[in-house]
Amino acid sequence: MDNAALARRCLMAGIDAARPGTVLGDRVQVDDAILRITPVDGDAHTVDLTAHDRVIVVGGGNAAGRVAANLEVLLGDYLDGGVVVTDTPAGTDRIREVRGAHPIPSETGQRGARAVRERAMTAGPDDLVIGVLTGGGSALLPAPAGDLSLADLQTVTERLVTAGVPIEALNAVRKHCSAIKGGRLAQDAAPATTVGIVFSDVIGDPPAIIASGPLSPDPTTYEEALAVLERHGVDAPAVRDHLEAGIAGAHPETPTTVDTTVSIVATNDTAVSAAAEAVREQGATPTVLSTEIAGPAATVGRTHAAIAAECARTGRPTAPPTVLLSGGETTVAATTGGTGGPNQEFVVAAAEALAARDLDASVVVAAADTDGIDGPTEAAGGILLPDTLDPSAAKAALDAHDVTPLLADHDALFAPGPTGTNVNDLRAIVIGD
Repeated sequence: MDNAALARRCLMAGIDAARPGTVLGDRVQVDDAILRITPVDGDAHTVDLTAHDRVIVVGGGNAAGRVAANLEVLLGDYLDGGVVVTDTPAGTDRIREVRGAHPIPSETGQRGARAVRERAMTAGPDDLVIGVLTGGGSALLPAPAGDLSLADLQTVTERLVTAGVPIEALNAVRKHCSAIKGGRLAQDAAPATTVGIVFSDVIGDPPAIIASGPLSPDPTTYEEALAVLERHGVDAPAVRDHLEAGIAGAHPETPTTVDTTVSIVATNDTAVSAAAEAVREQGATPTVLSTEIAGPAATVGRTHAAIAAECARTGRPTAPPTVLLSGGETTVAATTGGTGGPNQEFVVAAAEALAARDLDASVVVAAADTDGIDGPTEAAGGILLPDTLDPSAAKAALDAHDVTPLLADHDALFAPGPTGTNVNDLRAIVIGD
């Protein structure tokens, strides 16, 4: 297997390990009417299905459709239906799928979020509500609060994303503009017993941030949400007015306590660990740098390049042949009209930095968003050999945030299509033969 093929294998191994069918097969079982959910960290949670009159599934996210399809099989006759919103429908039979849009919310997503809330509200004290939440849920479950409109949510989301606002700050705003996020779906489902099955696409895996935490208590406030707009210079007058009204007490604050049990069953480490195993299977040594890397994509790419160069020249922190692996989430503050995404920018920036060095070892740079969509493009990321790159062309593409055409010219786009999962970004740099 050559280096480019190994890099592709790393990306696909990570994506495959995070697919709902694989994850639920490992972590969610029904045996003798007992639903058992085993989180990635902590003890299993069990629910006696016979103790409930109805079992209802609600939620949203990139992987929500495929999670719902798997739950239909697992729950069998115990299931009484439900509603999920996703951008990748799986073809469910009893759980209604509504197609929404990601990363900018859509009208169909709004209708789906309304249906999710209405279904949750039908639950009584003797019912079980299973909340399915995955990466992408923030955009796929738009439920404008107060006098806000869908257009207001679209505007503020697009401007926050364009400004490169970190996800925790972005979701603080989303939660305070929503009737479903920030623990409010849990309120809708009360007094039913509510459990969450969650795929994390957020560094550190805080349930309150994943999909903007519809089933989790919210530690943020209207005041903090308004500070995000001010700190990043985001112009969204309707949202600003709504947040200011919330600060003044015109809108209730997001709940700080909710009665739910949330189990995180897949994380970025799920993907990174699978990629590391794929490297070992080829007889090479994987080196996991971190699953919590954030920051501007180009800066992170150049830092990874520096580590790769150190490996090639000195054998520190690991000698070739090796594969550096990392996860997390980078951002792009795009002020131009270029085409690309954070993973594509990472690849070009790392390759540009490595092309400027005179290294004896061969190197391949790869990165992908595990949901299969990197920014507003149809590619998940890229796989690039630095020695094929013109550094001046790379610099121009990075300056213009227009890296997709450059990668396309090198036949270096990685485009597996929508993957039906989302556990954040995965990066691999193969060093040595």
